[in-house]
Amino acid sequence: MQIKYLLLTLVSLVALEVHSFASNLKDSMSFGFNTYNDNAAVNVYSPTFSLFKKVSHNWMLGLKMRIDGITAASISNGANGGHVDTVTGASKNGNLFDDTRYAPTLMATYDDGDNTLTFGAYYSTEKDYVGKSLFVNYVRQLNEQNTALGIGFSQSFDKWDPIFKRALPRSNRNERKLDLSINQLITPKFSMQGVFSYMYSEGFLSSPYHYVLQDNIAKFENYPAQRTGEAFSLKGVYLLNDANAMNVSYRYYTDDWDISSHTLNIEELHDFSHSLTSGLRLRYYTQTKSNFVKEIGNYQVNDSYFATDYRMSAFDSYTIGIPFIYKVGIKDKLTASIDYYQTTKNDYIKSWYGVDSISAIFTTLNYEFDF
Repeated sequence: MQIKYLLLTLVSLVALEVHSFASNLKDSMSFGFNTYNDNAAVNVYSPTFSLFKKVSHNWMLGLKMRIDGITAASISNGANGGHVDTVTGASKNGNLFDDTRYAPTLMATYDDGDNTLTFGAYYSTEKDYVGKSLFVNYVRQLNEQNTALGIGFSQSFDKWDPIFKRALPRSNRNERKLDLSINQLITPKFSMQGVFSYMYSEGFLSSPYHYVLQDNIAKFENYPAQRTGEAFSLKGVYLLNDANAMNVSYRYYTDDWDISSHTLNIEELHDFSHSLTSGLRLRYYTQTKSNFVKEIGNYQVNDSYFATDYRMSAFDSYTIGIPFIYKVGIKDKLTASIDYYQTTKNDYIKSWYGVDSISAIFTTLNYEFDF
C-alpha cells in the first residue's frame, strides 16, 4: 500500500497547493495529529512534528517528522473489501496497524527579504515501499514585494518491496515535478496567484497488489511505464471586510493517459473574535477516465494493461469542511479542521471495496508556537 500517495491525495482534498514558497524566518515548533477514516475500512492516524531554527540572520534549518499508522485490507492481505484474496495468500501480522510509515524531511532556507531559497530532502519508509526525494524552491520578490516569481523542482527515487513474493517488471518508481508561479497583489484587499506544473513519472506506476479477477482472467494490475502530466492553477484571495475573507482556487490537469480533471475550491473565513477564526470550505473534483481502463468485466487475456483502481476511471467527488484557527497568545496558534469527503457511485469502487462509493472523514489538529 502506497501510504505516501494516499496521504498526498488527502492533503489535496483540503487545499490546492498554490501557495507562495516565500516565508519569514523565525524560530518555531509545532505538534499535530491527523486522522482519516472511510467506509472502505481504511484508517490512518498521523502524529506530526516540526522544528524550524534560525542559525543566522539569513539562514534557517528545518525538520519535519510524520508517522502514519494505517490499517487497510490491501496492506494486511493484498485483498479488496469485496471478496477474499485468492492471489497473494498473505495474512495480517497481528500488530495494531497493518503498516507504519516514518517520513522525516530536512530542509534549509535562505531569505534576504527579496530572495528566498529553500532546499531539502525527504525520506519515507514502509514495510513494502521506500521513498526518497530532493527538492528546491526559489522565490524572487519584485515591485516593492507586491509581485513574487517562483520556481520549484523535486525529484523522487522510490522503490517497491512487496510483502509477498512477486517478480515486478520494475521495482522503481521515479517522479519529477517542476512548478512555475507568479503571485501578484492586485489591490490592498485582493491578490492572485498562478502556477504551472509539469510532472513526469516512470517505473512501476501501478500497485503490486491490485488485480483483475474476471471469469477466466486473473491478472495483476498493469499500467504504462511512463506518465507525463501538466496542470495550471489559479487562486484568488479577497478581503471582503475587516472580519471576512474569501479564497477561491481552480486547477486544471491533463496527462498522456488521457486523464483530465477540474478542481474548484471555495473557502470563506470569518473572524468571530480577536482570537477565533472559522468558516466553511467546499471542494468539487471531476475527472475523465484513462485511455487504457475498460468497463468492469470487459478485459481480455491479451490486453496490455489492466486496471482496478477507481482513480483510473471517470468519477466526481465532493468535500465540505470547517477550519478553525485559535490564537492562544501573541506567538501561539492552534489550528484544526474536519472535512467530509464523498465520491459519486463508481463500478470500480464497488468491485474492489464492496461499496458503491467512498465516503470519508478526515481531521487535523496542530499547535504551533514561536520561541
